[in-house]
Amino acid sequence: MIQKKNIYEIGKILKPYGVGGELTVLYNKPEFADIASDFYFFELEGTYIPFFVEELSFNSDITARIKFEEIDTIEQASSYNNILLFLPNDLVNIKEVNNEDELSSTWDQFIGFTVIDEDSTLLGTIKEVDSTTINVLFIVIKESKEFLIPATNDFIVKVDSEEKVLQLRLPEGLLDDE
Repeated sequence: MIQKKNIYEIGKILKPYGVGGELTVLYNKPEFADIASDFYFFELEGTYIPFFVEELSFNSDITARIKFEEIDTIEQASSYNNILLFLPNDLVNIKEVNNEDELSSTWDQFIGFTVIDEDSTLLGTIKEVDSTTINVLFIVIKESKEFLIPATNDFIVKVDSEEKVLQLRLPEGLLDDE
């Protein structure tokens, strides 16, 4: 079963197009529309299911009409309104994501990353992301200690998605024990 940490949100299904089961897709940015893939993962009730592309045609640089295998009627297509679309991380180069708005929607992609400071000192591993408050937080574990680091582009020095390492420049005193 595919896990969220292994995939990247690239857009969503807007609505059916026509009566033959085609769907209108909105990509989060034009670069995602350019990624060649024979399938997309749909998020259905918290599970990521692959759907295979039968036919694809672009309406603009960020929208397309896609006919997926096994979705053949408008009734079937209608059940997929507002479904999020994902691709495997290896197809989407998250190292190229460097603007704060783009990162803010992708913080979950860093779950499992090793966190180091700018001097390459190990800080821990990102266990999860807390986005329940206005300020998104990385929940980092080192040994049995858990601590919080604000998820902000301002702290990121370098992202190495191949090695799954996130290098941060943190303000002095942020990780000091109380």
